[in-house]
Amino acid sequence: MDFEVAPLPYAKNALEPVMKQETLEFHYEKHHKGYMTKLKELIGDKPDAQKSLVEVIRTSSGAVFNNAAQVWNHTFFWDGMKPGGGGQPPAGDVADLINGLGGWDTFRTAFVNQGMGRFGSGYVWLVLDGGKAKFMDTPNAETPLTTQSVPLLTADVWEHAYYLDHRNNRKGFLEAFLDKLVNWDFVAKNLKK
Repeated sequence: MDFEVAPLPYAKNALEPVMKQETLEFHYEKHHKGYMTKLKELIGDKPDAQKSLVEVIRTSSGAVFNNAAQVWNHTFFWDGMKPGGGGQPPAGDVADLINGLGGWDTFRTAFVNQGMGRFGSGYVWLVLDGGKAKFMDTPNAETPLTTQSVPLLTADVWEHAYYLDHRNNRKGFLEAFLDKLVNWDFVAKNLKK
């Protein structure tokens, strides 16, 4: 198995002050890398070791699925952010997509509400489903990869994603994520897949 956790696409302090270096150190080094360590232990030299990470997610269950999906979800989350990101997307396909959902203010409110509606741990997603943009939230390690939807963007709403920066203010975290962190270039790339 050659599964590895991808390096962060920016320095651990690059998202400050919105997301502190301490948050990224705990979240990336302990949680994200911990899921990969556990996945490797679970798979060992079993047939899953010859599959891609996405194939493992789509064909497994239980602890193998949970750890594989968490590795993928976290990488997708990191890639969906950048220093100085967020705010309304620039003109182009992504702006057209957001406008099709009612415009920036409507999109922002709906994304935050979807994330607030996720009871407990999980993720809020912007996906393409049947060629149309929609919001979804998933519990725990669940991911759109097990559906027909194409993931475009996600925010991690497990408490460890925001507790050091926002305490128990999930709404404040989601607003800051949208206003100051989203990497619209990443969303545009996912739209072209």
